[in-house]
Amino acid sequence: MSSVVSENAVSAPPAIQREHSPYRGFVGGVFSGISKLAVGHPFDTIKVRLQTSPPERFKGPWDCLLKTWRHESYRGLYKGATPPLVGWMFMDSIMLGTLSNYRALLKTYVYHDKPALPVIGHATAGVFAGWTVSFIAAPVEHVKARLQVQYHRAGSTTKPRYSGPIDCTRQLVRGHGIQGLYHGLGATMLFRTFFFVWWGSYEIFSNILKEKTTLSAPMVNFWAGGLSAQAFWLTSYPSDVVKQRIMTDPLEPGERKFRRWRDAAKTVYHENGWKGYWRGFVPCFLRAFPANAMALVAFEAVMRTLP
Repeated sequence: MSSVVSENAVSAPPAIQREHSPYRGFVGGVFSGISKLAVGHPFDTIKVRLQTSPPERFKGPWDCLLKTWRHESYRGLYKGATPPLVGWMFMDSIMLGTLSNYRALLKTYVYHDKPALPVIGHATAGVFAGWTVSFIAAPVEHVKARLQVQYHRAGSTTKPRYSGPIDCTRQLVRGHGIQGLYHGLGATMLFRTFFFVWWGSYEIFSNILKEKTTLSAPMVNFWAGGLSAQAFWLTSYPSDVVKQRIMTDPLEPGERKFRRWRDAAKTVYHENGWKGYWRGFVPCFLRAFPANAMALVAFEAVMRTLP
């Protein structure tokens, strides 16, 4: 990857050299992950609980929020936050770092005759980055999901099944091996295929805002980041519901419900019809804009600052 960039940089103007720098995206992704977790994790907890709980447990997002706060305090909203704190820093570093380099490769080898990478190039780079980061995201999201659906009242004397992310990881590996930890990898990759929409629309929104407004660069990143994230979730949300059901499915022999992706998809439909694929969408959609807007502001700021 670095050899491609260095060869291209010999005759490229300074702006292109910065655009194709191979390491800046990885550093920017760390700051993106921190911003995303701080803003978005409580929304994510409500989303996962609505996606995976029986319909009668919560009347809706507000009821889920109130019950979580009442029974588990603010800690309940940040349950499972440790894996994504470490994981999202690492995942966003991998995702945004590889995204930047996939963009460079596509520009160098596929769209070399164009002055800039077209929207389809950004969208394609997004898919490749999504598939790449899935190998990091799958175990992190698996552990996070199991902790998020572990209902345990604050002050209760009963011991929860998992004492934390390390204990959850240890139990999964001990009981089911590395394959158990990576349970849901295929569903994770399918879900992240929709990064095609995210990064394609991010480029579209960015171009429109740059051409039609006088917004500063950070504000362009903020609005384009928030709007593209919402476009992503509008198209990908049903696949995320199915992914969460797979990741929270019991793995013990005789208890496992879903052998294939379509088994989980059919179960969601049989339980709640088409509405089942959109259960928990409201907190997810509300979270998408602020969490990803701030994440993209942090990422692009680093990309502009680093040499």
